Amino acid sequence: MARTTHPGACPLDCPDTCVWQLTVEDGRAVALRGDRDHPFTRGALCGKVNRYLDAVNGPDRLTTPYVRTGPKGAGRVAYRPASWAEAVERVAAGLRASIDRDGPESVLPYYFAGTMGHVQGWTMGQRLFAHLGASRLDTTICTGAARAALQSIYGGSVGFEPESIVAARLVVLWGANPLATNLHLWPFVQQARERGAYVVTVDPLRTDTAARSDEHVAPLPGTDAALALGLMRHVRDAGAADEEWLAAHTVGWPELAARLDEWPVERAAAECGLPVEVVRRLGDRIATTRPTAVRVGLGLQRHHGAGQAIRAICALPLVTGDFRHPGGGALVSTSGHHPIDEDVVVRPPGMPAPPARKLNMSRLATVLTGEADPPVTSLVVFNANPAATAPDQTRLLAGLRRADLFTVVLEQRWTDTCDYADVVLPATMQPEHLDLHSSYGHHYTTLNLPVTRAPGEALPNTEIFRRIAAALGIDHPRFSDSDEELARQLLAGTPVSFEELREQTYARATGVPAGSAPFAAGGFPTPDGRARLHDPALARLGVDPVPGHTPPVEAADAELARRFPLVLLAPAGRFLMNSTFASLPWHARRTGPPRVHLHPADAAARGLADGDAVRVRNDRGAFLAAVAVDEATRPGLAFTYKAYWARLSPGRATVNAVTAVRDTDLGEAPTFHDCRVEVEPVPAELLSPEPPADAAAVPAPAAPADPVPAG
Repeated sequence: MARTTHPGACPLDCPDTCVWQLTVEDGRAVALRGDRDHPFTRGALCGKVNRYLDAVNGPDRLTTPYVRTGPKGAGRVAYRPASWAEAVERVAAGLRASIDRDGPESVLPYYFAGTMGHVQGWTMGQRLFAHLGASRLDTTICTGAARAALQSIYGGSVGFEPESIVAARLVVLWGANPLATNLHLWPFVQQARERGAYVVTVDPLRTDTAARSDEHVAPLPGTDAALALGLMRHVRDAGAADEEWLAAHTVGWPELAARLDEWPVERAAAECGLPVEVVRRLGDRIATTRPTAVRVGLGLQRHHGAGQAIRAICALPLVTGDFRHPGGGALVSTSGHHPIDEDVVVRPPGMPAPPARKLNMSRLATVLTGEADPPVTSLVVFNANPAATAPDQTRLLAGLRRADLFTVVLEQRWTDTCDYADVVLPATMQPEHLDLHSSYGHHYTTLNLPVTRAPGEALPNTEIFRRIAAALGIDHPRFSDSDEELARQLLAGTPVSFEELREQTYARATGVPAGSAPFAAGGFPTPDGRARLHDPALARLGVDPVPGHTPPVEAADAELARRFPLVLLAPAGRFLMNSTFASLPWHARRTGPPRVHLHPADAAARGLADGDAVRVRNDRGAFLAAVAVDEATRPGLAFTYKAYWARLSPGRATVNAVTAVRDTDLGEAPTFHDCRVEVEPVPAELLSPEPPADAAAVPAPAAPADPVPAG
């Protein structure tokens, strides 16, 4: 049979947004590789996506709608197949009942980055719920704190041009582990190194990236702001603050300089649990090296003081004037450089969209168990698996079990969240639908066109919401817009046209040239073009207008520390993409079973050896894991990888059984890493539960091949 090759885009929650080449035979995807010509992908796919076709062609794909016939939480045995007509009518009836009884705000759409596409991810579903007047979702769970901090200091989610990092002489990867979560940046870092750059990783854990850097600095979790303040103090005292650039392109330097009087290197080092000479040595490098590039990861924002931490780190290259130079400055996200305006597409002119309350997705456990008034009585989940990924899992599952909660899930395979649905609707995957992608790690926009057959009766999210709208009796013409029309609407007003993307798949969507210094002469997206080292607007939110250090909540609680002496982090691993691949055999084998990593001193103090079965617990809940004894962490600090599914885990619980519903200082984001636990031995047999009878067969995971953990 003839084979054809088609370009497309990786849809997953990663800053790299790769362009790929997909080989198709008789309507079926048979091979996948990275696009060699794409400036950022450069021919490579990550360890997760290299096996993406396992997911596309897997025997566990959902191919027909299902309706619940048994108790919530019982698994797939409590469901039967249904026709699309029956399933959609059930959805419409459930939504109508909630609206008639409790008003439209009783309906909550819950979605996030299961696909990062603007068409399948963010438009038609939101358009429907906006028109209904349903509660709006505050999408805080990944970057809420970072977005708020970047808005405060830079005026938006902007930073140095990623490809320019090759020109840096010092690269600081701060809370970033690109070998696990931003793989395509690493070759650019390596190019900088080949040109003489020195690479430092700042991370509490000895990740793959830290192990392969020139230097690893390991502060205590949640002390990043203290470290940044100490480094800025050292730079100022060394006479290396760029006073001319600060005066021309920032506001608030006098206020920040006064704050730095409070943060000598000795205080910063003590707060961070670091030797003074380590902080001073890094301060010397930053003071004397131009350009310095600071690539900031997202994990460090999962503490109570996250907003101030991001502000302080992003202030550092303003003080040194590094934005003057290609390869200099700070970067958290490039999303602010992409000009797509989703809101005007979600709420197009002429389509009624009543005002509605906003509910924080990170607080779903409390929203479903009494926090919301009126209560949420209909929940529609798409592009998300909150039963596995949202904090305070025990309380969340209690909310999902509510008899009066009508839940609909759009999914590609049966997840933890499906177990609590009243209706499950089969959704397509990337090769089977049209989508449009920007990126939060580079400046290219990409078009993905459908090139394979969808399995069974699976439909794109957009078509599912069109059918639900019709079943609700909504006849507004905006609910007949095709996927191509949605893509064209999203591109309106941008420098990229649909025709251009259809012809060449991707295009640079910003006026920022590759390798340039976009803020060399200021021009930040603030009203006056200046970056803000002092932001008076924050005072109205009860936040210090000057960057400062706010300790983690649980680290600062002495009584809690006595009862639960270990701080627990839950970083991303190399072979799972959030919860997307957790049920697939190859990915599960490469990741291995749930493990909690302990320093040898902590393991010895508890009489634990490598491989022992333990319960990790606090007042919120517990999960089971095997012990991994290694020095990738420091005494008093434990870590385990996120993204496992509870239904495939021992004890049917994951790390989110112990994480809290608690907001960050800015952005109302979650505090997954602001968490204390104790670890205690349990019988080994508890780690070998019977798999759920309805789950796809997953062979017993083997130990990870890479002995150095990816945090």
